[in-house]
Amino acid sequence: MFTTRPEIVGTFGVAASTHWLATQTAMGVLERGGNAFDAAVAAGFVLQVVEPHLNGPGGEVPILFWSERERAVRSVCGQGPAPALADPAAMRAMGLEMMPGIGLMPATVPGAFGAWLTMLRDHGTWSVAEVLAPVIGYARNGFPLVPRISQAILAVQSLFRDEWHSSAETWLPDGKVPRPGSLHTLPVLADTYTRIVETAMGAADTREAQIDAAMDCWYRGFVAKEIDAYCRTTPVRDTTGERHTGLLRYDDMANWAPTVEAPATMDFGRYTVAKCDIWSQGPAFLQQLGILRHAGLEAHAPTSIEFVHRVAEAAKLAMADRLAWYGDPDFVPSQLSALLDPAYLAFRAARIGNNAATAIDAGTLLNGMAPRLPDLGVAERTLASADVRFGIGEPTFASLPPVSEWAERELFVGDTCHIDVIDRHGNMVAATPSGGWLSSSPTIPSLGFALNTRLQMTWLEPGLPNSLAPGKRPCTTLSPSLALRDGEPYMVFGTPGGDQQDQWSLAFFLRHAVHGMNLQEAIDAPAWHIDHFPGSFWPRQTVLNRLSVEGRLPADTIAGLRARGHDVRVGDDWSEGRMSAATRERDSRGRLVLRAGANARGMQGYAVGR
Repeated sequence: MFTTRPEIVGTFGVAASTHWLATQTAMGVLERGGNAFDAAVAAGFVLQVVEPHLNGPGGEVPILFWSERERAVRSVCGQGPAPALADPAAMRAMGLEMMPGIGLMPATVPGAFGAWLTMLRDHGTWSVAEVLAPVIGYARNGFPLVPRISQAILAVQSLFRDEWHSSAETWLPDGKVPRPGSLHTLPVLADTYTRIVETAMGAADTREAQIDAAMDCWYRGFVAKEIDAYCRTTPVRDTTGERHTGLLRYDDMANWAPTVEAPATMDFGRYTVAKCDIWSQGPAFLQQLGILRHAGLEAHAPTSIEFVHRVAEAAKLAMADRLAWYGDPDFVPSQLSALLDPAYLAFRAARIGNNAATAIDAGTLLNGMAPRLPDLGVAERTLASADVRFGIGEPTFASLPPVSEWAERELFVGDTCHIDVIDRHGNMVAATPSGGWLSSSPTIPSLGFALNTRLQMTWLEPGLPNSLAPGKRPCTTLSPSLALRDGEPYMVFGTPGGDQQDQWSLAFFLRHAVHGMNLQEAIDAPAWHIDHFPGSFWPRQTVLNRLSVEGRLPADTIAGLRARGHDVRVGDDWSEGRMSAATRERDSRGRLVLRAGANARGMQGYAVGR
């Protein structure tokens, strides 16, 4: 099969990500003696600067990793919770039916910093000064703007000039939208990270204690204090058309810490796939695997009508269950074991017919519990009085059309980043950082970064698994993946894409695991996604039975899918997904062989290795 580039093969180390500078940062760490954990952390921080339209320091990150020393898969939850002031009754009393999509109100505790440094402290070898040196260098000395960054700034330049003046100072040098390819600097952010390093180095002598001191700077020191002061005193215009101060406070930051936990898993032939728990959408991947486990996919080519139809219909069922059942297990009883029960998944698989499903079909659990769906009319009611001049809550960047066109035009370009690393020892990391992108909320002037808006993924309607509550994590779309093969650690992989993450990743995995494509072939193959649920991003409009496919999908497949009732939308030839992946396996002589691949779509993701 034709591929856009070769699959990378080596023995020393491999890295793949959504931006070449992050990939090369990770490889540079490996070359200088760091392990996969050091490399992923350094690259993760670089992504905050070189893909600022897709993530930032004020965002979040879920991480899956394999520790060769511990011989175990672990998940790090870097999804911060809602502030104590995030009372849904108070929001409804303000006349709100959902959280705004931009501004300060929808911010959670920014969990990325703590998650990255927790993994570094417990499994890395480098100091906080060493892993932050690359991001400080790019922020202070300059990084090249990929075209999408310039497009992002262009789309919200009026908001920055008229309302978010600190963002204008950060992203509009000399009052102008910067040109693609030009070098841009973030000196205030460089100063913030430098101050953290200097404070941490002066507070302790050991590597681990210095990392703890850095986390204290962020969650209990000057960073938390500046966030508190800004949220208390700065009214910010958001999608309500009004100005609101933020809800996040010092105590919210000081009382939070990332958790490390066992992941959820699903067996599929030789493979066992690990995903984050039901506080993420990761189990939707596992549900799809369980539904498709006996679907005979090996008999159908990956671009055939039968393959695409069955995978698309499985996605509809899993995403309906996400809507009905997923939420923070610290606040609502987890139904994960019931959702992954083989008998339940067989029951769900039987729902797939020859024709496309046209209604949301959430499952009644085998214990008799019935699903409850949110009021899906809230989106239209909210839009009727919303201010959408500056976007709709996700980093959807293009010239802004009238609101009536938002749901019809394929403007989604990815809201997230991804990084995969494997080192010569066999340690593996997959991480999907997001949030705090440059258009989410104003730059905090004293810190040089914006806060996330993850609470837009919650419901203000009471009684739902993902209803807003103080201290509760929103159910995030962020979803890295890790797979074992024959019981041995094998692959880390993932993609940006919001609601599409566990669709693009699943199809990639099936092409590799079922049809034997190598990593690059499975990434480059024609891709698609379904929309058959309320979107996770504001204003959460519901689209049913839409199947968006790349133009490279065979014409007879497209025609056959339409004949089965799918509302097929044909996009550009290279428009679906930003996958990256890496694998490890032993050869016949017991040597560890490493492979990696990255996505050519968007012309910025790369894999490297040797």
